[in-house]
Amino acid sequence: MTSHAPLPTRLAHAADLAAAQLARPAPGLGGHPQSLSHGAAGIALLHIERAARGLGDWGMAHRWLRTAADGQLIGSPDNTLLFGTPALAFALHGAARGVDRYHRVLSALDANIATLTQVRLARAHARIDRGERPDLAEFDLLKGLTGIGAHLRRRGGDSDLLRQILTYLVRLTQPLTENDPLPGWWTSQPPTGTRAENPGNGGHGNLSLAHGISGPLALLSLTALDGTVVNEHHDAITRICAWLDTWRQDSSGGPWWPEIVTPTDSIADLSAGRLPRRPRRAAWCYGTPGHARAQQLAGRALGDTERQRDAEQALAACLADPVQLGHLTDPGLCHGVAGLFQTTWRVAADAASTDLRSTVPGLAERLLAHADAVGDVGVLTGTAGWALAVHTAASDQAPATAWDALLLLS
Repeated sequence: MTSHAPLPTRLAHAADLAAAQLARPAPGLGGHPQSLSHGAAGIALLHIERAARGLGDWGMAHRWLRTAADGQLIGSPDNTLLFGTPALAFALHGAARGVDRYHRVLSALDANIATLTQVRLARAHARIDRGERPDLAEFDLLKGLTGIGAHLRRRGGDSDLLRQILTYLVRLTQPLTENDPLPGWWTSQPPTGTRAENPGNGGHGNLSLAHGISGPLALLSLTALDGTVVNEHHDAITRICAWLDTWRQDSSGGPWWPEIVTPTDSIADLSAGRLPRRPRRAAWCYGTPGHARAQQLAGRALGDTERQRDAEQALAACLADPVQLGHLTDPGLCHGVAGLFQTTWRVAADAASTDLRSTVPGLAERLLAHADAVGDVGVLTGTAGWALAVHTAASDQAPATAWDALLLLS
């Protein structure tokens, strides 16, 4: 496709090529079939979105769904939004919306998800009753109850099971004891990866959208905007925002938030340069874009126009910062340009001003520039997720199947 063709045409062509690469299910392609992040369930999301837009064949989507459901279904309490019956149900829901398709199997999956969710909720409340700190996998988006809640919201809206998860998240925002200086979501787990350079001995507070408290913030805010509200719902949003405000940093590159904090960290440490003085890559998972979306949603849910505006300005500053953008070399949704594009598109669509809209074409060009860099095939880090974001860019329309609820962007 010539570079002189209009941008939407080039984007549509790139999406078509990516879908063609993933046209035929093959044994072992992408890992476990019931994985949204790497397996057939995630690849099915791409073909479902294409079919819903009238760009692809429902038969191809069905073949990928059949591959995802092949073999024994994994339906244990350790299942997550990304794996097992919740992952398969998330994919199937996009194909079943508004048509008489897949409802019997979805009903069976719904029953299993309800059972495993009740087990997880009982464990979480018992843990709080014992006064113990949570693991991130108890509450976060990618492995925890926030992720299950994201699926339930997309699946059925105002359900009793979703309300039970929201009630738990409200409780998560409360201190474990009356005089506890740490928030209820503070984990006893040490940080991982590059965040473990100075782990300390008292666990950490994770601020991210993927694995930290910004995930529950986004879900609580989205459900509040839907009108699905439980006791102390808005108080919980306010508590999270107040804690995030404590750690917000204002620099020449715009507002940003640390990835994690430990008991030995303080605002004085940040000011003195003993913690990173600049944000890292402009990623959905841990970076300013994810924070900006969660904060924008919170501002809208609370009727706090200043918070909403500040969040949008934080993203605009991030997009103008060559350092943050320079760290972004991955093509995927989780920590790459596809996630940056999809997040920016959603923030811009809800923004109070039109400034962010002007950044969208340039980000779409960045998507195309990474077309040859995609290695994995899945949704979070691979071709399927990259192509889903390209479809948004090509049409300049919200996803037909709301697939980006997977990222709590919608």
